[in-house]
Amino acid sequence: MWQNEYVSTITPIRNACAARFECGRNPVRLFVIVSMQRSGSGWFETLMNSHVNLSSNGEIFGQKDRRKNVSMIINTLDRVYNMDLLTRSSKNECSAAIGLKWMLNQGLMDYPEEILDYFTKRGVYVIFFLRRNMLRRLVSILANSFDKEAKLLNGVHVSHVHSHEEPTINVSSLESDLGKMELMARKALEYYNRTRHIVVYYEDLMKNPYKLIQVQDFLKLPRMELKSRQVKIHKGPLWEHIDNWDDVNKTLSGTTYERYLRADY
Repeated sequence: MWQNEYVSTITPIRNACAARFECGRNPVRLFVIVSMQRSGSGWFETLMNSHVNLSSNGEIFGQKDRRKNVSMIINTLDRVYNMDLLTRSSKNECSAAIGLKWMLNQGLMDYPEEILDYFTKRGVYVIFFLRRNMLRRLVSILANSFDKEAKLLNGVHVSHVHSHEEPTINVSSLESDLGKMELMARKALEYYNRTRHIVVYYEDLMKNPYKLIQVQDFLKLPRMELKSRQVKIHKGPLWEHIDNWDDVNKTLSGTTYERYLRADY
């Protein structure tokens, strides 16, 4: 659960063709950050974008018209990787890595064979950025949903509200909800395991910043210290952030999801 400390500005972008001409001799690696909403991917992407030689263009497929069929998806990917699609994340510098962030529910799982073929032919580097603790993710989803409604009152949307009202989890469907999350992540890894890929977990990165070095090495980038201006505001043990913690604890105890009650960072 992260909140931007600042409002980013859009810098003027030079003509893309001219930029490509100037950087024509630079090898450019194509990548995609594959993730799920409320998994810390926004924070991870800002870290990666702080690298002077990398440009990640955000959730390109958040716009439904870009993923209404596989042809539109391929066309959009071509525009990103050919540097014809300019976003607020595009950089003026000669980039050594160009990519985007792609959520699993934004068309990526609908056409796995065609997208895998595309990734293979274009040599796309796939970075899976996932969350181990799906219960934490569920809490974040509920908190974010609550805050989006609160935005209508105060006009400000943050990743988690600063109130004492914590989300109440529907325990009757809890095991099913967690199972669906796990299944989607597992299927994504199965669909795209033949790509050139790396798997990074949010919790591992929180505990070990060296994971960022591994990602830079994976993309064959010069090593740099990466920074983000996003700050974490949903802190503390999990039980502090669930209104009906006793019910949740009772429901998951003794099940395959009990590990989510204890695991933390």
